[in-house]
Amino acid sequence: MNLILENNSFHYELEKLCRLFYPEEPIRVLENGVQPELPDPITAYAGVQEKEGKVQLCARFRDDAEEIHAEAEYIPEQYGDKSPERQLAELLYELLVQQTGFSPRWGILTGVRPVKLLHSLIAQYGQEQAVQVFQKAYHVSEAKTKLALLTMENERQLLNREKVNGFSLYIGIPFCPSRCAYCSFVSMTVEKTMQMIPEYVQCLCREIEAAGKVARELKLSLQSVYMGGGTPTTLTAEQMDRVLGTVQASFDLTDCMEFTVEAGRPDTVTPEKMAGLRRRGVSRVSINPQTMQEKVLQAIGRRHTVRQVLEAFQMARDAEFTDINMDLIAGLPLDTPETFADTVDRVCKLAPESITVHTLALKRSSRIFQEGQQRASGAAAAQMLDYAGPKLIDGGWRPYYLYRQTRILGGLENVGFAKKGCESFYNAAIMDESQTILACGAGAGTKVCDPSGSGQLERVYNFKYPYEYISRHGEILERKEKVKQIYDQYTAQ
Repeated sequence: MNLILENNSFHYELEKLCRLFYPEEPIRVLENGVQPELPDPITAYAGVQEKEGKVQLCARFRDDAEEIHAEAEYIPEQYGDKSPERQLAELLYELLVQQTGFSPRWGILTGVRPVKLLHSLIAQYGQEQAVQVFQKAYHVSEAKTKLALLTMENERQLLNREKVNGFSLYIGIPFCPSRCAYCSFVSMTVEKTMQMIPEYVQCLCREIEAAGKVARELKLSLQSVYMGGGTPTTLTAEQMDRVLGTVQASFDLTDCMEFTVEAGRPDTVTPEKMAGLRRRGVSRVSINPQTMQEKVLQAIGRRHTVRQVLEAFQMARDAEFTDINMDLIAGLPLDTPETFADTVDRVCKLAPESITVHTLALKRSSRIFQEGQQRASGAAAAQMLDYAGPKLIDGGWRPYYLYRQTRILGGLENVGFAKKGCESFYNAAIMDESQTILACGAGAGTKVCDPSGSGQLERVYNFKYPYEYISRHGEILERKEKVKQIYDQYTAQ
């Protein structure tokens, strides 16, 4: 697909908009109205022209069937627009809907955090007018608007617990028993990297100690800890205990509201590991089946069975975990709306405290994308979410955080649902980007927020690959010192 831009620099948003309608098409962006050397049967155009002192917007779309176009005058005062970008996106959006027959439920929104946008609109206009803008200017459906409002209400209650000097800690374990067909994370299978894990754990503990030193010097208060991956429970019980012990020794956990560890792959869960997590103060675990259908598990490369999901869940309960999350994915290969509904029903019967419903995202480096593996359509994924959302809300699980991804099926969303009082503060804080996250481990990204609440945010990234994280670990420790420099810059402003 070709996307031709003329007299505008709206490459990022307009390309993502086209991808909502053509998620598997490679999109070639040509700026300054340059015509493509190689014609493509699918071509979109978005241009800005000044005529007689007025700014005119133009969009065109052509496929094998026909060419259609639309024009409009830019109205800068409408909805507080500072540039023609949103109105130009609207023009192109309406052509894409007309030609494809597909109306994304989140309209022209391509961002990760629609709830954050809605919150800012409410602050600007008040709720009633903001909802109108959300639905009319951004073309968000009534159902998704209601979901965003409900999520925002629950999310805000969590975020009210943020402290001015508060922060969260993320710890990354980039190892898994096997790679799932949908995965694009930099995670490495244990078979290939077993010899690397002991040294990785040693380096990780040093970085955790360095992060603790930074937190003490800045007088920051730790509010939540999240250990993710990969699959943290890929580590042995002894290795896990060493990492968690380092966290306890390096940070003051007095004000820590939650301590989460992803035990995402049921085949890595043992009674010994669960007991060890509880002993070290972990309060919340994730046992992630993704599906409760054996044929779907096999299709996506998960090396566990439904029975092992049930056994892992019981191990967590036996270890006295009273806050368990379970992840599901809508749209997986061989899954249908009917089998997904069965998965949701079976997970609800287990009564975990929270259930996160993801929609499959077609990541370019995943096996599903690269091999063209068959999976559910966007329409089927929408049916799955239409069942899961009301089922969970009726069962007492409330939506409290929501985000979207590039190439997500049907332009849909991922939503965390939780029983009242069991919402994850960390998940809400990272979605809102309103709190500093100190991150440790390969591929981890620290986010440093301005404590004054200005909304400023700076990122400090670690090296992606475990071997690079280990071999260049001195640089990783130096980057932790950079966090203090960023805080000093904020306070000097």
